[in-house]
Amino acid sequence: MEGAELDYDVLIIGAGVVGCAAARELARHEKTGTGMKLKIGVLEKEPDVGFGTSSRNSAVIHSGINYAPGVLRAYLCVRGNMMMDKLCAELKVPIKRIGKLTVALTKTDLPGLYRQKDQGEANGVPGMELMDNAEMRAIQPGIEGILGLWTPTSAIISSYGLTIGLAENAHANGVDFHLNCAAESIKSPPARGGSFEVRCSGGRTYRSRLAINAAGLRCGEVSAMAGAGSFNIWACRGEYYVLDKRLNGSLKTLIYPVPGPGDPGLGIHLTPTVDGNILIGPSAVYIPDEDREDCRTTSGVAAALRREGLRFLPGLAASDFIRSFAGNRPKRTPPEKGGNADFVVEESSVPGFINLVGIESPGLTSAPAIAEMIRDIVKKHIPISERSGFAAERPGFAGTFSELPLARRADLIVTEPEYGEIICRCEQITKREIRQAIENPLGARTLSSIKYRARAQMGRCQGGFCGPRIVRMMRDEYGFEPEEFFLRGKSRMFSGRVRDAGLGEHPGNRDEGGWV
Repeated sequence: MEGAELDYDVLIIGAGVVGCAAARELARHEKTGTGMKLKIGVLEKEPDVGFGTSSRNSAVIHSGINYAPGVLRAYLCVRGNMMMDKLCAELKVPIKRIGKLTVALTKTDLPGLYRQKDQGEANGVPGMELMDNAEMRAIQPGIEGILGLWTPTSAIISSYGLTIGLAENAHANGVDFHLNCAAESIKSPPARGGSFEVRCSGGRTYRSRLAINAAGLRCGEVSAMAGAGSFNIWACRGEYYVLDKRLNGSLKTLIYPVPGPGDPGLGIHLTPTVDGNILIGPSAVYIPDEDREDCRTTSGVAAALRREGLRFLPGLAASDFIRSFAGNRPKRTPPEKGGNADFVVEESSVPGFINLVGIESPGLTSAPAIAEMIRDIVKKHIPISERSGFAAERPGFAGTFSELPLARRADLIVTEPEYGEIICRCEQITKREIRQAIENPLGARTLSSIKYRARAQMGRCQGGFCGPRIVRMMRDEYGFEPEEFFLRGKSRMFSGRVRDAGLGEHPGNRDEGGWV
């Protein structure tokens, strides 16, 4: 392959929120003096972007009070927070600046609370305020605690919505996404200025001048593949409960406990979402390396989460807990040490190979700021400048059709009648929204891909009503065969067909019978 044309100028390994943010930032640039866009490719081992840690978290935009002054993650958090409103407006991603109360329940919590305030001041977090119980109750009725730290720049967002928005906007600006494409080996160039060869599952090989390791839980493994240094990465699982929208509005702000200095996370808390649900979690339990991508939930943690939810919201009914989920974060600190190590965002010992290592919380908040750092490293190898043809805005509207003003909905139904047909009753999602999700520009085709784009299957019945209708739509209107239906990853939904058991000529039946 020596002398062959390179596939890409920059190849990004991993399509989580950070990898997609880097792809979009680089897509706004061209090679200086040539008028040629950067050729950018993204490799993702899953069948869609954001299927890992990026869609399995609290979806909180942090203010920057949790990190010691001078560390990289503190700077990136505050900078990313400042960038988020403009970014979400361009990508049509909902964001709500609801603020956060970090609450000291007893006097033993006070040193930690004051430490967070001092850190926030040193990191440049604006608008912080210490509040007594009466002041806290003016924000969140019924809250307990002797002192709280109010951070008004804290926000909630759709984490999967942001990742998808970044990816689809990057794709619209010329970035190639290769899904189901896990990096299996990396051949680094023998000298500066050479090219990387990344061999993927299925035998595909891509050549690129620069390579970026945004592989999340696999970041240590990918770095070692390239000969760019070894990093020990521990997987830490966080489990959550999702509460029904009946409770929408009962939680006015984010409420966090004061974390201990050795805690691996920020503690179990209640988090309102932009979609109207409330999350309880996350737990923080280290898991064996062989289980690093195992996102199972466990009965013991589930019971603890229920107890915590009842402590904050004593009126909770058993029926309010509509589902649970878990996400695994890549930590650089072992379980015996706990706490958090700083992010690694740097060009490695292998010229042209950029390592992003240990990007856990606040990785979501920091993503656009990390993308700026990556851009500046790329500039050292390829002279680039912003191009005039970059399209920053995604088409469409933020949120779902049911959230639009009534007059706007009526107008859209006239031009697009499928907006008038409800497929998901719980979330009021229309057939047109399902179709747009199926026809997504990245070509992702799992049921979870549709769920993350349209919110269908996220309501109280968890797909009991809309699931069969989406399957039928994909079968009858898009020609999907039973073996082509996946929930996510390799989880096939149907094994084949059963014989027609005398079901007759009912419109819902097909000649070949049903599926199993």
